Amino acid sequence: MTDVDESPTSGPAEARVRTAGFAAPAVSVGDYVQRRLDAIRAGDLGSLPIFAGLALIVVIFGLLEEQFLTARNFTNLLLQMAPISFLAIGIVFILLIADGEIVTIDLSVAFVAATGGAVLVLLQRPGDPGWPWWAAILAAVTLTTAIGLLHSIIITKLGVPSFVLTLGAFLVWSGVVLYLTTEFTDAGTIRIQDQVLIDLANNFLADWLGWLLGLVVIVAYAVTQLSAMRSRQARGLEARPMPIVVGQIVAVTVAVLLAVGVANSDRGVPQVTLTLGIFIVFWTLIASKTAFGRHIYAVGGSPEAARRAGINVDWIRISVFMINGFMAGVGGIILVSRLRSVATNTGGGNLLLNVIAAAVIGGTSLFGGQGRVVSAFYGALVITAIQNGMDLLGLSSGLKFIITGIVLVLAVLVDSVSKRRRTARGLA
Repeated sequence: MTDVDESPTSGPAEARVRTAGFAAPAVSVGDYVQRRLDAIRAGDLGSLPIFAGLALIVVIFGLLEEQFLTARNFTNLLLQMAPISFLAIGIVFILLIADGEIVTIDLSVAFVAATGGAVLVLLQRPGDPGWPWWAAILAAVTLTTAIGLLHSIIITKLGVPSFVLTLGAFLVWSGVVLYLTTEFTDAGTIRIQDQVLIDLANNFLADWLGWLLGLVVIVAYAVTQLSAMRSRQARGLEARPMPIVVGQIVAVTVAVLLAVGVANSDRGVPQVTLTLGIFIVFWTLIASKTAFGRHIYAVGGSPEAARRAGINVDWIRISVFMINGFMAGVGGIILVSRLRSVATNTGGGNLLLNVIAAAVIGGTSLFGGQGRVVSAFYGALVITAIQNGMDLLGLSSGLKFIITGIVLVLAVLVDSVSKRRRTARGLA
């Protein structure tokens, strides 16, 4: 009798067969490291490219610009990456349902976010119409979720490729933002008047609350890792050796305490970082602990196999685009809150490029079925660090686009090469 354990967050369902009633043999640290090296050679890179790239970025910009490693700039980095992270979470879900060689993407997400932000700012204007902040937020995310629903119906029911549909939507929603910001003001900029909305992306936690938040993160991570290890052992599956697990917990503890300490030495941990963490945890649980999440990975792995297994593929795709629309609304709210206004150019520039780059650089495969929600955070950290460093060096806009584009291409190449290696070894 056999049993199969599937881990949706690792990409294509990784089936591990065991014999019922027998515990898996203990894995030594040496064996674990060797197996991990073999997996890397086979194309299973995990988070290695992200952390290696981040370390390289810190070294390069730290040597070129002394302000890059200051506490002030670290806090700015947390603020700057927040809108990109929220939008990238939605794009991660979109990429997860890619159909093999056909990439599923949303090229309109930046201007959908800006549309939601514009509606928020217009509704909260005092006296005209003077909606309370919570009602304006609800209206904004409802609108962007409905936009995601509209896109998904056209894609799934009418068979229009997502690339073509969202490219057209890119023009439509950029026009909507332009219309909204010029129809109601001559200056083309509408400022936020509600202090609660401004504080969403511009407020900071008290020092003690920052330390408490860091402690909660450390404890939650430790409990999660230890529980996962014991769960696999209880089911007779191979688990990471205890020294490896402890080492990871120690590394995360050091990183979290250092981050909180540096932030508190400036203005404190941004409130929006806490909000982002809540969303990451929520969507991670949805993706990894629910049948709906498993169905998303199944559709991304093989739509036809998912359909034969009884999964409503069209409904999954519609739901994912609605999630993307919802997160676009949240990201748009954070974006206009950070800027304290909405303008004709909100959602433009390199925002779309940065959002897609964040999802791909974070480790989400363009070929579907592989990636994690936290990839959005990792990728946003990398891409924002690059943008931040280039800004401090005073590079021209042209060079910024060139460098960011090169980084995105390199991430796609890594994804493509690793997929080919996994396929060649029967791992994908």
